[in-house]
Order: sequence, then C-alpha cells, then structure tokens
Amino acid sequence: MSDKPWAPAAATGIGSMPGTDSAEAAAIVFGELPEFPHLPELPARGVGADMLGRTAALLVDLAVEVVPSGYRVAARPGHDHRRAVDLLRWDLDAVQEAAHGPAVLKTQLAGPWTLAAGIELPRGHRMLTDRGAVRDLTESMLEGLAEHVAELRARTGAEVVVQFDEPTLPDVLAGSLSTPSGYGTVNAVEEPEARELLARVIEGAQSSTGNPVVIHCCAPKPPVALLHSAGAGALAFDATNFDGAPGKLLDELGEAWDDDVTMFLGLVPALAPAKPPELREVAAPALRLVDRLGFNRAILAERAVPTPSCGFAGATVTWLRRALSLTRDLGKAFVEPPEGW
Repeated sequence: MSDKPWAPAAATGIGSMPGTDSAEAAAIVFGELPEFPHLPELPARGVGADMLGRTAALLVDLAVEVVPSGYRVAARPGHDHRRAVDLLRWDLDAVQEAAHGPAVLKTQLAGPWTLAAGIELPRGHRMLTDRGAVRDLTESMLEGLAEHVAELRARTGAEVVVQFDEPTLPDVLAGSLSTPSGYGTVNAVEEPEARELLARVIEGAQSSTGNPVVIHCCAPKPPVALLHSAGAGALAFDATNFDGAPGKLLDELGEAWDDDVTMFLGLVPALAPAKPPELREVAAPALRLVDRLGFNRAILAERAVPTPSCGFAGATVTWLRRALSLTRDLGKAFVEPPEGW
C-alpha cells in the first residue's frame, strides 16, 4: 500500500449531492474540490441511486429487487437492479466528462455490515442474520469493487481511494436492528466478528487500489477503536460531535491519530445554517479536538482532511457551492493557518 495519495491541503466531500443531474454534480465537485474530488451520489433519483442500491449495482452474480420493506435478494437481475446499474453508468460518464487529469479520485459504497443489514434474504430476514450470506455478499462486493476501481482509473487516469460508509454499524454492534415482525431485534454482532469482516474488505479494497481505505461513520459515538484495529488507513467522522465526547472516545481518537491514521474531519454544515459561518467558526471543532488531545496543531496539515459534516442530499445548490468552497479553504488553512489561529 502506498502512502497517502492526496496532496497536503486537500479537501473532499462525503458523497451525496442534491438534485438529479449527474453532469451538473460532477462539474461542481471537480470545480470546487479539484485536488480530491469524489464520485457524486444523487439519491434524489430514487430506487438504485441511494447508498444501498448504488452498492448493489457493483455486485457480481448477485442481484437485488425492491419490495415494500426495501431491497431484497433476487433470483436474477430485474428492472430495479438494471436501473441501479444504469444510474451508476451515467454517473461514471459524467465524471469522465468533468475530470481533467485529477491525481486522485474517491469513490464511496456501503460497508459490509451496513449492506448486510439493509438487504433482505428471500424470506424477508436481514442478510445480517445469515453469516454465510454475509460472506457471499462481501466477496461479491469486493469482486465488483475491483472492476469499478479499474474502470475509474481507465476513465480518469486518477489514483482511486475507496470509502466504505458504515452508518448502521453501531446498531449492528448494539443489537438494536428490528426483525421483520418489528417485535424483536436482530442479535448483536460481536466486535471480533465485526472486525474480521471489516479487515477483509479493507484488505480487498487496498489490494484493488494500492491506497489507504477510508471508513466513514456519522454516528455521534463511532466505534473508533474497532475501525482502527480493522486496518482503516483513514477514518471519517462528524467532528462537530466531539465537543464534550467521553474520555474513552477521545483516547481512541488519539491512539488512531498517533498511529498515523488520517482523520477526515466533518466540519462544514451539510445544510445551510441560519447565519453563514466564517472559516474560523467551522474550523473551531477541529482546533478544540487537537488541543484537547494534546497534539500540536500541525497534525491537521499532516494527518487531517476536511470534509462536510455529512452528505449534501438535502442541501440547496447555493449552499452546496458555499460549503464546498469553505471545505476547500479549510484544507488550505490547515497547512497555512491564518494569523490568530
């Protein structure tokens, strides 16, 4: 695995964008985040464009369909699966058109536990409840991811970084996901098992890209130690949640950062605030976190990448452009702090 392929002062997005126009979304991303663009996601297009459907489009020899309760394994690819594949293809076309020799490009997909929790087996139970099905799903995803990475490279000439989104992982670990009846919950997955599967996908993605793998979890108290020990090269969190974080979580963050893990710090609001924030205001949670952990603020230049706090699916285009501009300015400020920081 190579060292970090993104340049100092780089900033990036989480993934989702507002609207339904893939060409416009790609043009905005490559215009506002030229040093570390990402493949835009447009969930407003509906079935197949959300995180689960988009990841399902990459699966090899495994198809999904849509039922009233969500996505379910299908016997063969049907309309829903083909729609997801087509939407992803259009997004790749848009990125190829917008890209002008980027050095690095990030792509996002659902992590294995979020994917297994969000797709049902034929009888309606979550795939999460069948460990053999989870393994098959993971291997199918990794095979499709390798093809996806190769295609992104061929279309853009860029180094590719993979981000796995795991918003459901805390619920998987806590055993708080409901059963089909709604009267019970799915048994919790123990940390050693969760770590083993995460390590497998991280290893697989690294093998495909040669680059560090990002794990994104937007929970207020993400399982930092678990993700770190699984081998993630970068961790993406909503850093605005860390004010007042418990000591244990701060210790886990400090250990990961001290171990050369890059922190993708979500700092810029995903939705427009009542009052437009200034650069120092959005940077403040990062500065407080560094100070509280006892690091020199230079670590922000060395081992941090600023991002929005979450995806932009609900944002206006006006705020989107302002927020991406703030994110880009944060990256520069991490490397060359303005006077008074």
